Amino acid sequence: MTRKVGVIGQGHVGETLANNLLVTGTVDELVLVDTDQKKLNANVTDFEDAAANLPTHTRIRKNDYAALADADVVVIAVGNIGIQNDDAKHDRFMELKVTSRAAKEVGTKLKEVGFKGVLVSISNPCDVIAALFQKYTGLPKKRVIGTGTLLDTARLKKVVGQALDVDPRSVSGYALGEHGNSQFAAWSQVRVLGQQITDLAAVSGQLDLEDLAEATKAGGYTVFHGKYYTNFGIAAAALRLVTAILNDANIELPVSNFREEYGTYCGYPAVIGQQGVVKPLQLNLTAEEERQLAASANYIKDRFDEVAQQLEAE
Repeated sequence: MTRKVGVIGQGHVGETLANNLLVTGTVDELVLVDTDQKKLNANVTDFEDAAANLPTHTRIRKNDYAALADADVVVIAVGNIGIQNDDAKHDRFMELKVTSRAAKEVGTKLKEVGFKGVLVSISNPCDVIAALFQKYTGLPKKRVIGTGTLLDTARLKKVVGQALDVDPRSVSGYALGEHGNSQFAAWSQVRVLGQQITDLAAVSGQLDLEDLAEATKAGGYTVFHGKYYTNFGIAAAALRLVTAILNDANIELPVSNFREEYGTYCGYPAVIGQQGVVKPLQLNLTAEEERQLAASANYIKDRFDEVAQQLEAE
């Protein structure tokens, strides 16, 4: 069976993800779409130049929405991170004016060609844009997923691992809520080598959980101020999510998925497989964590309602 994936948007993240998919041999057919024809042609030529040195064969097509009709996964990587600068207030909603209109335009095109696979959105603000794509594609909510706090959770594992001198893969747990400023580290869920981090912090007296949570949230901004974009971390998160869908992995991942109790998309673990969200999960959070999650989800919902009304009025 042919594994077919589309990547819409060939900026820093889209091109890095496309390269990851090719180098790892994850897909048999890759459809790349971008409004900048010159940049798209350059990337496709560069990928074709790499083909003879790769272990697997992948067919590449460009700017062909019709070819996305039978794609297993379409990844949305549209955006304009250049809107931000050194004086930015570290708010992913700065891109909303651009990405919300793209969600309406691209989502409508995908609906018109009859795309019925799983849509994965990377674009910021992640949770609101995922919700807009669900609205304009008309896909079932379980088939529209945002990368959400999958990257933030990786950053959480990184900072905890560095603090305790262990591999980040030996850390389990989640960052929850918005992929943005209202996200939080759910410390009640975090364990290191099987031990609860709150117990480790109490015993050692040297672990400052507030500092670690802030370092998690600030991770993307540190990268941005060094090169004015991020790409490797988010592309790795997207690759993991796409691979889980293609492999029907039924793996638990903290992604942006629709939560009925809040009526919105937000970062929360769910079981991911070939159909998208196979099963929503329910964590046993503390009362304070539940409050933080509700506040974050309400913020996302309010911003979605605002922009959806604006788009309908245009």
